[in-house]
Amino acid sequence: MGTRVTPSQVTVVRILTGVAAAAGFSIGQTDLWGIALWNWGAGLFVLSMVLDRGDGDYARQSGQTSAAGHKFDLIADTVCNAIIFIGLGIGLRHGDWGVWAVPMGALAGASVTFILWLVMRMESLAGARSAELGSFMGFDPDDAMLAVPILVFLGYQEPLLLAAAVGAPGFAVLFAVQWAFKYRARRQAMADGGQAEE
Repeated sequence: MGTRVTPSQVTVVRILTGVAAAAGFSIGQTDLWGIALWNWGAGLFVLSMVLDRGDGDYARQSGQTSAAGHKFDLIADTVCNAIIFIGLGIGLRHGDWGVWAVPMGALAGASVTFILWLVMRMESLAGARSAELGSFMGFDPDDAMLAVPILVFLGYQEPLLLAAAVGAPGFAVLFAVQWAFKYRARRQAMADGGQAEE
């Protein structure tokens, strides 16, 4: 049975639910209304992650894969994963970290954005999906983002923000090192190829 729904439309809904989750987090937990919004935000982020998995699977099963769709999916991942940390930082401005929570969230979000830029650069050098780290026992590195709603539901937002503010920049540095090695190897291969032709 055919459907008019496209994978990119699923990705758009993924972005909308991710933005709504970040908005819920940014309200803060100063009253019962804020706590309810945090829980709704965590639930919406779980839905956003499910849609992230779903758009790629749907594209493959329906034969609608494309380079543009893959790139759009990467951008959607970055938007959602970056703004969730920004929203987390804004929402925790009245918590243990005080106003420092806002730049902590921004640092984590900026690191996620930097990682996407590196992924796109690596793919432009070595082809689509060349920057993927692979899975372990069915789990992808991106699945670590599932810790966000789980820790929010459990009430561990403050440690989560600290882990994101330290871990995301650290992962960005490691990814940058990997990118540098791939870039150097690619340039060397191009240079060797040019010499061979001479």
